[in-house]
Amino acid sequence: MPQNPWFETVAEAQRRAKKRLPSSVYGALVAGSERGRTIDDNTAAFVDLGFAPHVVGHHAERDLTTTVLGVETAFPVLISPTGVQAVHPEGEVAVARAAANRGVIMGLSSFASKPVEEVVAANTDTFFQLYWSGTRDSMVQHMDRARSAGAKALIATLDWSFSHGRDWGSPQIPDKLDVRTMAKFAPDVLPRPRWLWTYLRSGQLPDLTVPNLRPPGGEAPTFFGAYGEWMQTTPPTWEDVAWLRKEWGGPFLLKGVTRVDDAKRAVDAGVAAISVSNHGGNNLDTTPATVRVLPSVVDAVGDDIEILLDGGVRRGSDVAKALALGARAVLIGRAYLWGLAANGQAGVENVLDILRGGLDSAVLGLGRSSVHELSPDDLVIPPGFALTLGGTSAPAPVAG
Repeated sequence: MPQNPWFETVAEAQRRAKKRLPSSVYGALVAGSERGRTIDDNTAAFVDLGFAPHVVGHHAERDLTTTVLGVETAFPVLISPTGVQAVHPEGEVAVARAAANRGVIMGLSSFASKPVEEVVAANTDTFFQLYWSGTRDSMVQHMDRARSAGAKALIATLDWSFSHGRDWGSPQIPDKLDVRTMAKFAPDVLPRPRWLWTYLRSGQLPDLTVPNLRPPGGEAPTFFGAYGEWMQTTPPTWEDVAWLRKEWGGPFLLKGVTRVDDAKRAVDAGVAAISVSNHGGNNLDTTPATVRVLPSVVDAVGDDIEILLDGGVRRGSDVAKALALGARAVLIGRAYLWGLAANGQAGVENVLDILRGGLDSAVLGLGRSSVHELSPDDLVIPPGFALTLGGTSAPAPVAG
């Protein structure tokens, strides 16, 4: 009997992705760094939090809608921007369609495999993500292109320090696909005929270039070419963040904040929102889970800017817990990529339905009528759960 394409949890989507994808592709999705402590803590921390439900007084209808940077979303889950998505031929376009069909915001990486124009055409509520990479002129070109395409906000990702080495081994990812490379990876790919057939049926092979970083009149760089430029770019200052926000000229989200002092500096730099993020555990290992540091950031700047959370979200109950601790919304990464690998666009829609259903169930059980009513009173928070990083540093003045 053929397998039912529908799955009931994100964990099942991950299991199916592992069965379907070549080991190198699946390994790139799992990622993490060093011993993987942070990636594990991101998910385990949600388990440490409990609910305090009501028995009577539930509401027959619950409002899950919210806005992020002025853009309406059917429920507070955003697609986090992730790099080259070689798990499915339609990549980010399939994800954007799924997000549009479920009424949520699409985040598109500058390292994506599909052009921003195609993604915005599939989902008009798209936020474009940019790294501090290359020259200021090239960054302005990328922002201008995204703005012209119709991107509604800019996400600046700065929480990356190029950590290398995983105890379980790093996946082999080619710089480009040619006959020699395909022969080398054949032993990894041939045991996964469904993944290969999906690409062959589409008439294309995985594209390992990043079209959104194509210079005017030039060729799109390869992923590793773009990555190399990023590594060699002098890291930004807070003045650079203020410049980037000013050059974009619209809604601006800074991704990668975990410290209170950084959150305050972000406010001074003029950002409209921050994402409390540790890059999904792919950056400095042993950085605490983002949901552990979320309350301190909310207490510090929650009245000044919108605060989102990124990292470890696998269930709708996780979304409810983040909202109860003060997040306006969450971003998901691995969860939707596993859905994309398992069943394409429908798989991403499946993941979003799982999260929405779990969130609605939590709001119901907690006796709330809206996600905006969730609070710490709805949670069982163990002693020592919440952490404050950088709580004693005063914000430095920022020009701009």
